[in-house]
Amino acid sequence: MDRIDVPPVGPMDLSMSLLEMGCSGRFELITHPLSGQPLAPQSTLPHGLPPISLKLETEVERQFLQDPAWLPIHDKDFAFQRFLKVTKRDIKVDSLLKCAPSPLHSELSVIRDPTTGMLLDFTEVILENTGLSAKNSLSFQRQPGPLSESLRGSNTNYPFQPGGMEELTLDQIKKKSDQEEDIDFENDLLRVPPGLKAGMDFTDKDAKTAKAEVNLMSLLSTLDDIPVLQPEVEVKEEGQGSKEAPKLPRTNSLEDLGIKDAAVSSSSPPEKGKDEKSKPDEKPAENKKWAIPVDITSPCDDFYKRIPNPAFKWPFELDVFQKQAVLRLEAHDSVFVAAHTSAGKTVVAEYAIALSQKHMTRTIYTSPIKALSNQKFRDFKTTFGDVGLLTGDVQISPESSCLIMTTEILRSMLYNGSEVIRDLEWVIFDEVHYINDAERGVVWEEVLIMLPDHVSIILLSATVPNALEFSEWIGRIKKRHIYVISTLKRPVPLEHHLYTGNSTKTQKEMFLLLDPVGNFLTKGYYAAIDAKKERTSKHAQSFGAKNTSHNTTASQDRAVWLTLLHFLSQRQQTPVVAFTFSRTRCDDNARSLDSMDMTTSIEKAEIHSFFQKSLSRLRGGDRQLPQILLMRDLLKRGIGVHHSGILPILKEVIEMLFSRGLVKVLFATETFAMGVNMPARTVVFDSIRKHDGTGFRNLLPGEYIQMAGRAGRRGLDATGTVIILCKAGVHDMSDLHVMMLGKPTILQSQFRLTYTMILNLLRVEALRVTDMMRRSFSECHRDTQAQEKRISHLKQALSSLPPLDTDGQLSDLMSYYHTVTELRTTTEALQRAILESVSGLKALSVGRVVVVNNKQHLNALGVILQVSSDAVNRTFTALIICEKGNEEGEGKGNDIASFPHLFNTALFIPEGPCSHTVQKLKLQDITAITVKTLKVIPDRIIDNYNKRQQPRFRHDPPGQAISTATQELLRLAEANPSGIASLDPVNDLQLKSVDVVEDSMRLRVLRGSLQDFNCIHSPTFAEQFARVKDRMSVQEELDKLLFLVSDQSLSLLPEYHQRIKVLQSLQYVDSSGAVQLKGRVACQISSHELLLTELLFENVLSPLAPEESAALLSCVVFTQNTQVEPHITNTLQEGIDRVLSVAKRIGELQRECEIPQTAEEFVGQFKFGLTEVVYCWARGMPFAEIAQLTDVQEGTVVRCIQRLDEVLKEVRQAARIVGDSVLGSKMEKASLAIRRDIVFTASLYTH
Repeated sequence: MDRIDVPPVGPMDLSMSLLEMGCSGRFELITHPLSGQPLAPQSTLPHGLPPISLKLETEVERQFLQDPAWLPIHDKDFAFQRFLKVTKRDIKVDSLLKCAPSPLHSELSVIRDPTTGMLLDFTEVILENTGLSAKNSLSFQRQPGPLSESLRGSNTNYPFQPGGMEELTLDQIKKKSDQEEDIDFENDLLRVPPGLKAGMDFTDKDAKTAKAEVNLMSLLSTLDDIPVLQPEVEVKEEGQGSKEAPKLPRTNSLEDLGIKDAAVSSSSPPEKGKDEKSKPDEKPAENKKWAIPVDITSPCDDFYKRIPNPAFKWPFELDVFQKQAVLRLEAHDSVFVAAHTSAGKTVVAEYAIALSQKHMTRTIYTSPIKALSNQKFRDFKTTFGDVGLLTGDVQISPESSCLIMTTEILRSMLYNGSEVIRDLEWVIFDEVHYINDAERGVVWEEVLIMLPDHVSIILLSATVPNALEFSEWIGRIKKRHIYVISTLKRPVPLEHHLYTGNSTKTQKEMFLLLDPVGNFLTKGYYAAIDAKKERTSKHAQSFGAKNTSHNTTASQDRAVWLTLLHFLSQRQQTPVVAFTFSRTRCDDNARSLDSMDMTTSIEKAEIHSFFQKSLSRLRGGDRQLPQILLMRDLLKRGIGVHHSGILPILKEVIEMLFSRGLVKVLFATETFAMGVNMPARTVVFDSIRKHDGTGFRNLLPGEYIQMAGRAGRRGLDATGTVIILCKAGVHDMSDLHVMMLGKPTILQSQFRLTYTMILNLLRVEALRVTDMMRRSFSECHRDTQAQEKRISHLKQALSSLPPLDTDGQLSDLMSYYHTVTELRTTTEALQRAILESVSGLKALSVGRVVVVNNKQHLNALGVILQVSSDAVNRTFTALIICEKGNEEGEGKGNDIASFPHLFNTALFIPEGPCSHTVQKLKLQDITAITVKTLKVIPDRIIDNYNKRQQPRFRHDPPGQAISTATQELLRLAEANPSGIASLDPVNDLQLKSVDVVEDSMRLRVLRGSLQDFNCIHSPTFAEQFARVKDRMSVQEELDKLLFLVSDQSLSLLPEYHQRIKVLQSLQYVDSSGAVQLKGRVACQISSHELLLTELLFENVLSPLAPEESAALLSCVVFTQNTQVEPHITNTLQEGIDRVLSVAKRIGELQRECEIPQTAEEFVGQFKFGLTEVVYCWARGMPFAEIAQLTDVQEGTVVRCIQRLDEVLKEVRQAARIVGDSVLGSKMEKASLAIRRDIVFTASLYTH
């Protein structure tokens, strides 16, 4: 807008001014005295008009259609070529170069007056670690990545440094690896870099480095104060690394400071450390304990004093175990809380979430099951508000301070270096006993190992016997204390009953079996048996013995259920959860109760309106599904069914109605007890046997406790009732006793190597797979620190031993020692074989003459008097001849350390009068079983000998039986002075196994070779041999410990090498272990990574339509067998054949690399039962029609399609990495095609 020129103010003019009103174009006159100033329009805006927004269309047109630089130059279209001539195109080479701005290497820092805080000056500070990024460093100092990757990370990111994994120590840096042993920087240098085909030619003769004419050292040597530099420079010149002497003392002292202190510092004052060094044989109990059990027996009185303003307050008084846990959380410690269901473990989680909100940090809450995540999301959302949810298919407010997710997602966030980990204060693992799950248990271990140092861990678990051992493992890998709080107290005690009723007459037959205090009442058990017997005896009289099968007919079942439920509703013991271990039985039982109605009309109306409201988001057709109609009918009568075959939305409706108390009886499978917090008044067990995938077995104590724990609602019931139905007969008492009072299952490691884990760790140089294996719970028995200590002791001991004399006659001393050692082990193996055989035990019976060698006797004859019945440590009581005066073994006693009996078979004949002793011998003491036997009276000999051990009978003459036996033995010895024929294990004892035959032949050879050694004739032989033995025993222990500390002793190491072989032959990694493109793709995929990656690279999916590829990929998520044969198109059939051939090839390759899984087993895990269903679903067929195509239950179909969507997303990502955008968009289309209607309706818990 143009400025208006106004003439200067005259004397007649009023002092007025123009004011421009904003950018509206209006003016107002304002009057105010202006001394001698012209009137200029004044504006309410300081800078005139605001900028107008550009029209998007014109902007886009200008940039993309009119700007020639944007147009492609390789288009062959004629008109286009003419257009290029008309428009002038400026070539800008610079635009091709993209250079990231280099990071600032310094910043300004403020200098303040220390007393007043006044700003005095600025100073420049050099920044460290400016070049670190997510692509090259594990450090938290690295720059944050782009915003798009902040949540899930990226599979090219490095993870953050896992806590407890040591950074390289000085010692390790000093030690060179095999590849960098002695590099000669002059000769034999590589001309071709590893991984490249062509290299450089460095043979230019002129470019030789000129020799420096002035040696810097010669100039410096005149100065006295820098003599230290001399040796270091020499080292550099030699190029031999840092093995020279001057450096060693420094490094060592540092290493001592760094490492040895770490082992002792936090556990004890230094004095204790010294004690440990001086007594190397002390028990390892002195070692530091990482797991600290917390005492919860005494009340926690000073709780409110110690925490005056807690982060979170509850409307009820906390239990002692909860207070102790809260105190530990306030101190920022990690805790393991083991308590029964409904004891209030969630309090601990809630406090941690509240604390992190107070501290402005984040908490991650992980659960094993998606359904549980959804429920926790709803519960925490109402409590805290700022809560997000991440599962495979749902992402709700991921920026919240508390994130709820499944453990698998946390694992991928850790591997992919998600930025969320920076702000993380707590990770809460709920239902940790899930670590026992064979399929998914490994995920928990991976996450625990990968968590960084600053994250504290909260573990919530059902009661487990080895909580301390498990916490000790976590403490050791994380190098931090874990406080173990475990309570066996139930807030609502349980009563366990047996129920035998099956008609109105017998409906009160309920017998208490286990009272709330935990006493097992056999009275109740026998009463139940009698009640059952009364009924069957009449039947048995007329039809013979009763049929003892476990199964009952449907009508019998129905009678039992009707009777029981009438009885319970009369006693007002609803709601009831009935655990049934088969989905079909759940459905049948619910359907058979058609005459049962357990709700009032008010409840019916409430159920109806809730049901309609919940299903209002479904499409009309989906609301008429048979399962929904059936369930609506059942629910109105107060009956519900809950198992994996039920549609997820229906399951949620049933759970919500149950928690409101509107479902009176719920038939559920075991999954209902897994963490879903839905307590009932009564729990009923339909049976105590279940099928676990391999066969039928009784419930384990842990499973029983978990399910029975659903009985009893806190604050509503005084006791919870658990009822076991006795339908066919009363269960065995021992089975019931074990199940109710047995120890719950211990936490066991299910750690196994997966290809994803190996590839994820291989792509980061600083992390090694062996580190992961060494830290796994399966290797938790390795106490490396204690072993390292012991190794240094042994090394000292070895250096302090006297040197060996191996000259002249003693030159073959070492080989003699090795021969003797081998002979000893072979003999021991043979003896074991003899003892384990029937004929061997027969030979070693009373009266057998044997040759005895131990500390006291050398080749002495003895006769066996008694054989102990203990099969593990069998002992033989024998009468042995000896010198007079050597009965007690204090005499001169031969030093058996040098094994003289091995080369000298001459029998012992006493020089003076012959005496005897009765001793208990171990098998090692008997070196030969002779062919002779004697008639002896063992009892008399033993009694007489024992009597003469008492002081008053000490000088009595030996009894007749002893004298005879002693004389016989002496006669035998004198008759065969050079040795007596012994029983041969192969020929005499008839032991024909390969090992025994080989051992006895080897024994003959070794015995023969002993005569040829010279060293045995040396006068100092015994002394020197003892020295060798001492030295070798220390050396052997040292070797054993060094092996245990090394990676070679890892139980999974062979399998690791086999899997690496598979990855190398498939070209996922190269020979040096660097991850190739295929490997990067496989990192994207969480399950069946080999098959999916191979399908991608063999273009199996490219020719297929989106719905066909979705149908084909359903084989990796569907695991059941189906009876119905799917009808599929030819292209799909070809696709299936190709998938199977790829799978067969991978399976065979795994066999060749010695992985124990057969090719058939590998191929067999891919099931194509749902291909037709998924194909039709992706093409838009309604769900009701799809359910008709298969015998798989609706809930399972929905779950498979949901998991298939996750697989499609992963394959889409993988296709993008490869650069196959066509396949990527195809996967996106397939994903969109299946994401519809009832299968992807949002969870009720998240709305």
